[in-house]
Amino acid sequence: MTLDEILEDIHDLEADLSTYERKYGVLSETFYQSYMAGEEPADDAWVQDWTRWASTYKVWLRRKEHYKLAIQKLTAQSPSLSDIIQRRARYEPLSIAA
Repeated sequence: MTLDEILEDIHDLEADLSTYERKYGVLSETFYQSYMAGEEPADDAWVQDWTRWASTYKVWLRRKEHYKLAIQKLTAQSPSLSDIIQRRARYEPLSIAA
């Protein structure tokens, strides 16, 4: 997986999360804490949304962690973050070793 693919996933997931946040009026972090504490939706019509929202948030958290690890690996191999940014600006694929 490349750094670009990780970032693209993060941005796509954030767009999905934003849709739920606008619909239900709370940030995903707030929702997820309540959801994990067992809070049930007040309206049965929300059950599917809440399940998808929680799943999307979990994947987002994993991708953010994957990103952090990828940056750590890349900075260990590069002289600076500026070098990584420069390589990316030239559209070089930055593969992350597993």
